[in-house]
Amino acid sequence: MFRKLLTLDEAKKILKKKFSPKPVGTEQVSLSEAYERILADNIVAPLDVPPFDRATVDGYAVRATDTFGADEDKPLTLKQCGQVSVGEATDVIVKNGTTAEIVTGAPLPKGADAVVMLEYTVQKNGAIFIHRPVSKGENVMKAGSDIRKDETVLKKGQMLSSREIGVIAALGLTRVAVYKRPRVAIISTGAEVVEPGKPLQAGKIYDINAHALSAAVLECGGQPVSFGIVPDEKDKLKTALKTALNSADVVITSGGVSVGPKDLIPQLLDTLGEPGVIVCGIAVRPGKPTTIAVVDGKPVFSLPGHPTSSLLMFHMLVRPIISEMAWRRGEIPSAVKAIAATKIFSARGRRTFIMVNLAQDEAGRFIASPVPLGQSGAITTLAKADGFVEISEKQQFVSAGDEVMVRLLKPRKF
Repeated sequence: MFRKLLTLDEAKKILKKKFSPKPVGTEQVSLSEAYERILADNIVAPLDVPPFDRATVDGYAVRATDTFGADEDKPLTLKQCGQVSVGEATDVIVKNGTTAEIVTGAPLPKGADAVVMLEYTVQKNGAIFIHRPVSKGENVMKAGSDIRKDETVLKKGQMLSSREIGVIAALGLTRVAVYKRPRVAIISTGAEVVEPGKPLQAGKIYDINAHALSAAVLECGGQPVSFGIVPDEKDKLKTALKTALNSADVVITSGGVSVGPKDLIPQLLDTLGEPGVIVCGIAVRPGKPTTIAVVDGKPVFSLPGHPTSSLLMFHMLVRPIISEMAWRRGEIPSAVKAIAATKIFSARGRRTFIMVNLAQDEAGRFIASPVPLGQSGAITTLAKADGFVEISEKQQFVSAGDEVMVRLLKPRKF
């Protein structure tokens, strides 16, 4: 095993040749379920928004020509012909020489074409004194001025944030067509891992990878499906892998891919379908044992048990696949330029990824400081790191003060 390590670029090339990610279908969901989903069809407005001419201020609906010549010292007088409330249809008609009291958001009554703000009026003995003229359309939002009927307001492929969901609600729609989230089975292996919440016996550690990877799957648009912890026993592992392949679109395992006697995953994957294992070991640090298989059209990513290595290789190899299957096309992980705080060495002959945290100096520059990976128990790396720096196989080190590109693992405010 691992007699010939592939470069990361070679591994990506083979994966691309053997598996072409495609959307897994579409579905209709309610607006309450639509947040951060991807539109599967254009949204075309079925009506004008607003659907009627409406007042944008409190005041009096008028015919604009009736206010011409009004002045602070010489107001014009109009007769009130009614009131218009918000949320109600009105049969009030504004004729020459008359006006109707109106509130913000209420429909403009027939005959009126402008609204005088309340501040520029005085009501006395049933008469309304207008102290300032208005022009036609002033303080009025016209029907369709925001959205026109039959206008394409949202396009296929857009992610639905709170803003887009608000637009859909304004159109009176309650359901929307979105791309399905690919189902991603997650299997943890190893006799040493225990589900959080259970008693921790001697020699055991809590299962980190299942929960970290589930969250990472959600972040890129997938639907994680936990298969729990499976012992390093051939029959149980094989059954779990078969079940996962039958019920999910992508399978991720963690642990069981090194060179120990209990590392059974690669040999089992070769028995489950064609073409089987396509990558078995990558010349990277960390993440060397990473194994990739394609089983009858479904990809299986077997990641190292080391939590930081597992999550890093997820971002490098798995995230782009899930994002494409979820139709999150063109998503590029955020990156920032930074200055290396110290000299950073690479692993000879291997693409090296150095976890770093970021700070800013007085000049506003980002400073990248390495976070030690440590051994398999260095769990805090996950929380401390803001991102990682990639060092080429041909580069021996990065000098302190050199500019580096940091790919962010998560959004961060500075």
